[in-house]
Amino acid sequence: MTRELPQGGEVAAGGAVNSRRGPFSNEDWWSVWVGLLLVAVAWLTFASGSSIRWLASAPAKWTSLAQAGTDLAAHVPNYVALFVVFAVIFGIALAVLKQRLAHFLPAFLILFVVSLFIFETAAWTQASHYNLEAPLVALLLGLIVSNLVRLPAWFQAGLRVEFFIKVGIVLLGATLPFTLLVWAGPVAVGQATVVSLLTFFVIFFTGRALGLDRRFAAVLGVGGAVCGVSAAIAIAGAVRAKREQASVAITLVVLWAIVMIFVLPFASHALGLSTGVAGAWIGTSEFADAAGIAAAQAYGDIARNAGGAIAGAPEAALQNFTLMKVVGRDIWIGIWAFVLAWVATTRWDAFEDGVQVKKVDAGEIWARFPKFVIGFVIASALITWIASSYSLADYRKVVTPDLVAPITALRTWAFTFCFLSIGLTTRLGSLSKTGWKPFLAFTVGVAINIVVGYVMSVHVFAGYWDSVGH
Repeated sequence: MTRELPQGGEVAAGGAVNSRRGPFSNEDWWSVWVGLLLVAVAWLTFASGSSIRWLASAPAKWTSLAQAGTDLAAHVPNYVALFVVFAVIFGIALAVLKQRLAHFLPAFLILFVVSLFIFETAAWTQASHYNLEAPLVALLLGLIVSNLVRLPAWFQAGLRVEFFIKVGIVLLGATLPFTLLVWAGPVAVGQATVVSLLTFFVIFFTGRALGLDRRFAAVLGVGGAVCGVSAAIAIAGAVRAKREQASVAITLVVLWAIVMIFVLPFASHALGLSTGVAGAWIGTSEFADAAGIAAAQAYGDIARNAGGAIAGAPEAALQNFTLMKVVGRDIWIGIWAFVLAWVATTRWDAFEDGVQVKKVDAGEIWARFPKFVIGFVIASALITWIASSYSLADYRKVVTPDLVAPITALRTWAFTFCFLSIGLTTRLGSLSKTGWKPFLAFTVGVAINIVVGYVMSVHVFAGYWDSVGH
């Protein structure tokens, strides 16, 4: 299962990275402006005593198709307004980048409408039982369509995989104030740090031992160590990996993330883990936020239906997953992007066989650094400033519903656009062309993730995760 990156991302077709500089010169920078604009509007609205919840709409939970239809009809104005906002801000960015809006806008309209029906599917009250998280449904639907139907060339203009994921990452920053690291506690941060470092180096050195290019090994390593798709895209730009290498890394992340949706809840149940401990293990072992949320919610539902046979509150599985994965591991994307941009520039490109062949240019490190990581940090810093005047309880009661929740909804829309686009540009039959070495290197990292995560969550810090889960 490999995929192309069909649109003007930072990883160019020949393996080079688009090095155009300036704050409005490339997709990377525009993802920062688009994401921060949405965060700023949400903040200003919140500061005035209101909220953008009306705009950042998502379907309500439903149990029957009649309920779903009624809810959809009632919120048509909301969805029309949301489409217009997305189309305008995305369209402005792409117009400046000299992309063809005559192709993008109709393609994006189709993408938006399909995403809306995916959201409706995920709003079914039984959806979590079947792991039907919106981004995952989008991915699976896209895979089915792309492998059964040949899509028209003009439609490719709307499948802006990198742009959507980068905007989503900036919005992700607004849902992760730095104070969450303090609230999460040193155990969560420490466990996430061990996992991120260990998984990266295991995958990297395994890949190198198998003869993989070091840039390819680095993309695979961070894809397994941090947050999957977004990490692979960020690091591919930072180290100037080839486009097909980023595609393979994304493919492997998605493949194993889907497998873990089913394996981790089943294994947690078979081992009799409490919900808090299972949530931490899932957060340590999963490779994508959407997949991990699905797995954690699935185990919470198992506990809810077990009649007290599983210890801990059902909500603790998702709560501890969030502490481990979304708070602890995802924050590493910026760290790895900076470190590997520096290593690639000052070591890999500057030296050959121990001899310096190129002068190190500090400006080149900046050119390679993924700018959307800056947007992530700025958005997080803004919400940190807002959260600093609240306790954790008040933050959840006041800030989360009126400010963070709407931004989270917008982020989910962006990620759904991205995963649907990934599916629609993926060809399952092409996986064999990549060989077995990348799969083996990444799979070794999967095994390390699972084993280390299990030991730390179940044996080393079980008391902590159980206490957090109550």
